[in-house]
Amino acid sequence: MTTQAPLVTFSGVQKTYDGEHLVVRDLHLDIEAGEFLSLLGPSGSGKTTTLMMLAGFETPTAGEIRLRGSDITHTPPHKRHFGMVFQNYALFPHMTVADNIAYPLTVRRLPRAERDAKVKRALDMVQMGRMADRYPAQLSGGQQQRVALARALVFDPQLVLMDEPLGALDKQLREHMQIELKALHRQLGITFVYVTHDQSEALTMSDRVAVFNEGVIQQIDRVDRLYETPVNRFVASFVGDNTALEGRVVETAGTDAIVALPDGTRLRGLNVNGAA
Repeated sequence: MTTQAPLVTFSGVQKTYDGEHLVVRDLHLDIEAGEFLSLLGPSGSGKTTTLMMLAGFETPTAGEIRLRGSDITHTPPHKRHFGMVFQNYALFPHMTVADNIAYPLTVRRLPRAERDAKVKRALDMVQMGRMADRYPAQLSGGQQQRVALARALVFDPQLVLMDEPLGALDKQLREHMQIELKALHRQLGITFVYVTHDQSEALTMSDRVAVFNEGVIQQIDRVDRLYETPVNRFVASFVGDNTALEGRVVETAGTDAIVALPDGTRLRGLNVNGAA
């Protein structure tokens, strides 16, 4: 990863909705410029709340969020200059594809010529150039998802935040859009922060993955390290397919280990976590 200062920093961030139960607990997280970071975890693990706090739709109960060193903890969403893609796409049904994509530029009062040029570029980016005059009801789910993505990218945001944007698509289209999203990320070099409960999505697209459980990041790492060297049983069980066996390490030799099972069976395995 880059040696530059992080683009976004969460420092001691907590969030509670009822004053008793912490949805996010003492979160410390750095997001690097240009990376594709996925927040992965089961329902209620705190990943979506973390994204909503970054977007500005939720305010932390404690701690602070910094963007390029400046405190944005209480900055309203429209002043953060972030693109946002929701699971339900949130397209305006009475507007054409072009008008939906142009909406962020209209709010920012860009001149018509500049606005049209940016909309055309965004449409071409998601391969929707021929559908500018259609309405959302005339589009498939995958096409609507592309329009929502184009709208999030059209004003050149410094971050793009995505809350399970592929959840409503069928399996084949979802897998196709994963490849397209990653290709788009490489092409643009913009920082993507992506929330999902689907490990295959996270492992397919991400540079790094933060695995959440009960409001705490259990592990944040590169995809290969996360898969090969999970730091605890939760990460091991949530990422990848596995079978858990109870046993005791009775011998180690270099990178190998002998594990004795309760019935006396001995297994040789790769000692990836350096167990004694």
